[in-house]
Amino acid sequence: MGYLITGGCGFLGSNIAASLIEQGADVTVFDNLSRRGSVANLAWLRSLGRFEFIHGDTRHAEDLAAAVGGANVHAIFHLAGQVAMTTSLQNPRRDFDVNVGGSINLLEALRTSNPRAVVVYASSNKVYGGLANLPLRETVTRYTPVAEQPGVDEQAPLDFHTPYGCSKGAADQYMLDYARTFGLRTIVLRHSTIYGGRQHATIDQGWVGWFCRQALEVARDPDREPFTICGDGKQVRDLLHVSDAVRCYLAAADRAELGSGEAFNIGGGRENSLSLLELFEILERRLEIRLRFRQLPWRASDQRYFVADCRKAGRLLNWQPRISSLAGIAQTLEWERSQFEN
Repeated sequence: MGYLITGGCGFLGSNIAASLIEQGADVTVFDNLSRRGSVANLAWLRSLGRFEFIHGDTRHAEDLAAAVGGANVHAIFHLAGQVAMTTSLQNPRRDFDVNVGGSINLLEALRTSNPRAVVVYASSNKVYGGLANLPLRETVTRYTPVAEQPGVDEQAPLDFHTPYGCSKGAADQYMLDYARTFGLRTIVLRHSTIYGGRQHATIDQGWVGWFCRQALEVARDPDREPFTICGDGKQVRDLLHVSDAVRCYLAAADRAELGSGEAFNIGGGRENSLSLLELFEILERRLEIRLRFRQLPWRASDQRYFVADCRKAGRLLNWQPRISSLAGIAQTLEWERSQFEN
C-alpha cells in the first residue's frame, strides 16, 4: 500500500510516517510546515529513509488533488488541522477554514479521483462537549463518574462546544456522511490525550509534554516562578502513548472493510487515566521535586472527565493500548530532557 499523511510533520503524523518508513512502505508526507517543531520533524524523518515530501496546504484544493490522485495512494491519514481550542477562540474563521474546509477539499479530491482509498481521520473527544449527562463526584485528586463504567463510548450524544469543537465535529460528521452518501471508505478516530516523543508541546496543546517540561525546569531551578493551570487540576483524561496511537491508525487502514463509515473512541482507557494533580504527583516522585502552580479560570467547555471506552476499536480493529501511563511518562520525560540538551 501507498500511504499519504496530511500533517505528516506534526506530532502524530511524523510518528506514523517514521513507522511506515522503517517498514519500507511507500510514504508521502504532506505538510505546510507552519506548526512549531514541524521543520525539525521533517529533518528527523529524512534521517530515517526515503519518502516523498509535498509542501502543501489542505486549504488549497489543488494541492490536495495532486497528492490524493497518485496511482499508488491507497490509504490516507488525515491529521492536518488546527489543533488548539484556545486558538479557535482567537480566530474562528481560520479554525473553520483549516479543519472543515481542508477536510472537504480532501473528501472531494477522493470522490473525484481516488474513491477506493481508505481515509482515517483524526477527530477529537471535544465532539462530545461538556458531557453534561455524565454525573460526576469529586475526590481529593480527581473527578470520577458516580456510576462504575469503562469510559465514554460512541453512543454518547454529540454536543459541539467552542469553535474548535464545532470544526472538528463538522469534519467528523462529513467523513461519516461521505461513507454513507458517496461510498467512500472513511474511518473516524476520536482521540483522548495522545502524548510522547516529537510532540513539541505548548501551553495550549499537548498537556502531558508541557507539564513534563515544567517539571524538568523546576528540577533545574527549584526557585523558579510557579507555572499555571486552568481549573482545579482534578480534570481527568486517559493517556494514550503515541506508539499505541500509531498502531491504531495502521490497524484502521488494514481493517477498512470493518471500520469504514464508523467512529471509534480511542485512548488509554480507565487504567491509564490521570488528573493534572495525579500527573504532578508522579513527576514529583520521579524527579524528587516539589511543583508549585497558580490556578487560572477553567478553559471554555473544559471537560471535567473524559476516558475513552475502547471496546469498539477492540472488536472491529483488533486494537487495544499497550503502553502504561507510567512507562509513557518516563519516555516523555526523556524526550523533553533531550530537547533541553539540544
